[in-house]
Amino acid sequence: MLAMIMVPVVTFITILCIGYFTFSHTIETRTMQTLKRIVNDHRHMIESFLMERKASLEFVADSYTFEDLMKPKMLGDILERLQRESNAFLDIGVFNDSGVHMAYHGPYKLTGKNYNNEEWFKTVLRQGYYISDAFMGFRNTPHFIIAVTRKMNGHTWVLRATIDTYVFNDLVENIRIGQTGEAYIINAQSLFQTKRRSGGNLLEMDTDKILFPENDSESHTFLAKNEDGVKYLYAVTWMKDKHWLLVVRQEEADAFKSIRSAAYLTILVTLFGSIMIVGIAFYLTDRLVRRMEGLDTEKTQLNQQLIGASRLAELGEMAAGFAHEINNPLQIMKSEHSLIKMLLGEIIEEKNLEESEPLADIYDSLNQIELQISRCGTITQSILKFGRQGEPLPQNLDIHLTTPEVVEMIKKKALVQDVEIKEFYGESPVLVRGDPSEFQQVLLNLLNNAMDAIEESVNRSSGTLTIKTGLGEDGFAKIEIADNGKGISPEDMNKIFTPFFTTKPVGKGTGLGLSVCFGIINKMGGTMEVFNNPEGGTNFAISLPVIKK
Repeated sequence: MLAMIMVPVVTFITILCIGYFTFSHTIETRTMQTLKRIVNDHRHMIESFLMERKASLEFVADSYTFEDLMKPKMLGDILERLQRESNAFLDIGVFNDSGVHMAYHGPYKLTGKNYNNEEWFKTVLRQGYYISDAFMGFRNTPHFIIAVTRKMNGHTWVLRATIDTYVFNDLVENIRIGQTGEAYIINAQSLFQTKRRSGGNLLEMDTDKILFPENDSESHTFLAKNEDGVKYLYAVTWMKDKHWLLVVRQEEADAFKSIRSAAYLTILVTLFGSIMIVGIAFYLTDRLVRRMEGLDTEKTQLNQQLIGASRLAELGEMAAGFAHEINNPLQIMKSEHSLIKMLLGEIIEEKNLEESEPLADIYDSLNQIELQISRCGTITQSILKFGRQGEPLPQNLDIHLTTPEVVEMIKKKALVQDVEIKEFYGESPVLVRGDPSEFQQVLLNLLNNAMDAIEESVNRSSGTLTIKTGLGEDGFAKIEIADNGKGISPEDMNKIFTPFFTTKPVGKGTGLGLSVCFGIINKMGGTMEVFNNPEGGTNFAISLPVIKK
């Protein structure tokens, strides 16, 4: 009788233990993979932020001479334009090759100070640009800088901007993982480059024992205790040529609490199942003993009961299989979540939506959905870029085919704004040479500008956007984009392609769109012209050399 009880109980407990350990291993693996993906995504976002600020500074250095930047008003205007692009810029200064601060615009009195012996100044002269660690400097407050060099008449000069540490700290801290998840940056000497939410101020020493990875191109995950004995799950990766280490961590109890819940459930099911098995075993054994002394019909009934017990065992195995199969719909939920997030990004880009509290709430909700799916144990890698744009790849483009594809992207926006789109395309192929993504960028920028002009027009009853493509009499490919918006004033017409010039309100435009488009068309060997239509509105005309088939 004891054997009849122990066999099903041991089998039942064994199945539960195998299922629990399999589930635990899966959750641990996927949690670590999720944290690794988060730290990689966060690194890309931070690096993009730094490279965008560096690119803005290089653009200024390439667009203005040293003498221009020495003018206080000019330098102030440039800082104001940079701050419109990003509120991370705190001040801007110009240095000669001797390290003297020749010109400065910002909240501190730094003009005339000599930086010749400062490490950042030596480094930027040596390698052409430099993104520093946080340091105190002459202003005696923690900050870090981005600097670039340029040469003029045999002399090197330096353009430097200070990045607001509060803005940068908010960018790094902006991560939500459970209740205890946090992100921060330390340098190679374990000094905090951003604040840590759980304790740790800027430029303080991180007393926790962080495992510094040897490989600078991969992220690493590990478990370690902090100085208070709290165990954390870490994901770390190098940044800035192994000068900064991005750390994303979460308390182990918070990260693996689904495993703890599964353990409690396993214990409860084990106790309840064991009681049920023992009870059934006693019941069946009692009936078996009594009926074995009786008739053959009772033996038949005993056989049926044994068959029923076998089916129960099979049902237990099936239940374990069902638990595994639940992961499949959760994977689909993850894919659909990623699709929603991608479509939302496309809508924001297509509609030129600015950041707002409703959009922030939507993103918070999407992040919560992702978090809850991860707690169920089904986190998978989703995609993304602000794709990373690579080197231009010129190829033959038919303007009659490429232009309609771009127009299709803004048709929904036009419908919402009550703008009628008129399209006139030639039939015979007209091929030009250029990078598809850059050419698309030009057309999309012009189309969006046209619809903005129509929307800002006060006296219009309905908007009209006209697109024409064809082959001109001079043998060049022609693309015209015309609107019936407010037009461009004569005093602004000559400045329309100047970098940082914009007629849009503050915060809505940077003044770089048309200048970039002009540069792309020029690189393709073409020209871009603009003029006001007699009946109102603006006409942008692009002329490109044709590639013979």
